[in-house]
Amino acid sequence: MSAANKPERRKLTFATLDEAIADAENLLAKGYDKVGNWDLAQVCFHLAEWLRYPVEGFPRTPPLLRPVLWLMRNTVAGPALRAALEKGEMPAGQPTLTQSVTAPGGDPSEAVAKLKEAVERFKAFPGPYRPSPLLGVLDHETGHKVQRLHCAHHLSFLIPQA
Repeated sequence: MSAANKPERRKLTFATLDEAIADAENLLAKGYDKVGNWDLAQVCFHLAEWLRYPVEGFPRTPPLLRPVLWLMRNTVAGPALRAALEKGEMPAGQPTLTQSVTAPGGDPSEAVAKLKEAVERFKAFPGPYRPSPLLGVLDHETGHKVQRLHCAHHLSFLIPQA
């Protein structure tokens, strides 16, 4: 498909995490076209991992990266988070933890089930959330907003087939 004919990302907004699950299940059932780099299994695995981190704890940050994250957390991370939440979208192309990205071609049914399980666990978690190396401790409402925004961001790169 030429760049001129390539479909654009969807504009998604989820009022609940259950809406994100419904979207992933719809993509699984109907099929999809990618306008980004990841397939459905990769997206769902990644989202499930990031739903797990605030509940179980984030992966250990490499020692050389800790001062960088501390500096970012105490300067630009708060304003960037507020701007993303106000705008209703995350910027594309940002780095992520390598542990949260799998190789393409995984089992999408298994990944959607893993995402659903992670959503249920996240929703049931009474808190407080574990501190993010970049964002610090998020309250319950902000934690849910961030997760919904994150789900919308990644699922927006998958276009349901008609």
